[in-house]
Amino acid sequence: MKHYNKLSEHYKKIANFDHLAAVAGWDQAVMMPAGGNESRAQAMAELSVHIHQLSTSEHLGELFADAEAENLGDIESASLREMKASWQKATVLPQRLVEAKSLAGSKCEHAWRTQRGENDWQGFSKNFAEVVLLSKEEASIRADAANISPYDAMLDLYEPGTSCEQLDGIFGNLKTWLPDLTEQIQQQQSNQAFIQPSEIYSTQQQNALGLDIMKLLEFDFNRGRLDISSHPFCGGTSQDVRITTRYDESDFVQSMMGIVHETGHARYEQGLPKDLKGLPVGEARSMGIHESQSLFFEMQLGRSKEFIDQLVPLTLKHFPNNNPAVFEASNLQKIYTRVKPGLIRVDADEVTYPAHVILRYEIERDLINGKINYTDIPELWDLKMQQYLGISTAGDYKNGCMQDIHWTDGAFGYFPSYTLGAMYAAQFMDAMKKQVDVNACLREQKLTPIFNWLDENIWSKASSLTTDQLVKQATGETLNLSIYKKHLEQRYLG
Repeated sequence: MKHYNKLSEHYKKIANFDHLAAVAGWDQAVMMPAGGNESRAQAMAELSVHIHQLSTSEHLGELFADAEAENLGDIESASLREMKASWQKATVLPQRLVEAKSLAGSKCEHAWRTQRGENDWQGFSKNFAEVVLLSKEEASIRADAANISPYDAMLDLYEPGTSCEQLDGIFGNLKTWLPDLTEQIQQQQSNQAFIQPSEIYSTQQQNALGLDIMKLLEFDFNRGRLDISSHPFCGGTSQDVRITTRYDESDFVQSMMGIVHETGHARYEQGLPKDLKGLPVGEARSMGIHESQSLFFEMQLGRSKEFIDQLVPLTLKHFPNNNPAVFEASNLQKIYTRVKPGLIRVDADEVTYPAHVILRYEIERDLINGKINYTDIPELWDLKMQQYLGISTAGDYKNGCMQDIHWTDGAFGYFPSYTLGAMYAAQFMDAMKKQVDVNACLREQKLTPIFNWLDENIWSKASSLTTDQLVKQATGETLNLSIYKKHLEQRYLG
């Protein structure tokens, strides 16, 4: 396996630079003083160029051809497949585009942090225009190389093998029943009284609560940490996972479940096989599978009655001077299963959340495919918000089209992963419950059997299987939308 081993050594070298880029990106979002952004952006662009040069080295083509003739085992064959896919995606892009996109993304994202709070679409759009231009150029190059549509080419970066045609079918199915289900649930909940948090819940108290919840979820603090950022995320590397959240001292609800969500991402990263570290085959399968893990933690576990029961003593411990009635299990359950259309995606309930994703998917699909211009986004956003959620965002850019961080650096094709992840999560839970008494594990605070199932079926597999193969091996079938629908009906309508 001489040629395969040479490729492995090369990709481990790339992974080391990716590690530095990930930690520098975390620092840029969490710790860096505002005045450091210009020089950091230049450094990050320089690093992205260096990584691109390593990823497109001329000798790799010959090594791939020679390695394919070698006698490889199943894991090595899968590893070679993933390395070659990574190489093919890198070689189509010119170096100057990689550098330009990195610089434009850093500039747009950094300015967005202030511009969003100021509701400054005009200021934001000046930087955003360059990001869109460069992203469309990238999409066009990738589309020509793969003979697919521009948006399909970008989607393939996050969801390999998935197409607009498939997503249109999946989301079209959702749109046939989700509005009626939402209305039924709201009618059923209309007479449910509950106590909304209305006191001061300090950042320090919320942080301490979050750390205790992470311990319950068996997060490895020797290989990760929790911090604060403008937009919650999970970054770093599998050996050094950096998760972040944001706090509102008038409401502990969102940060608490946000930490559960990001811990799901982190546990996946921490569970990736150490013997494949540094190789593309040792990375997460796709963003949809990554989101399935965060949403398994947040939605499947986190909003279950049994898990919320475990939160009661923790909330009382960390908020001893606040109204204890807020933290009663029945009240927390009502808070975390309340269905009400809202403006903000990351704060959305489990049922209306897909509408936020469909809205973004339809806009970014048409933007990258050249059917609309970036200047059309605010009006389209308002139109679709009214259509899907019955809420207007006219003139409210902060809580409308400027609320997310993803588009600031050109991450077009990412949003569908959220709802795909929710569907996969429901399917994983459905399969798990046939082998593990999940409710008993939660009641007894012995969650290890749950995580062992995830490790055996998802985490340890990394990218050795395709997404369809992974889901089928874990559950017995590929994505089944009816399981997701059944989950929502059972949880919210009984």
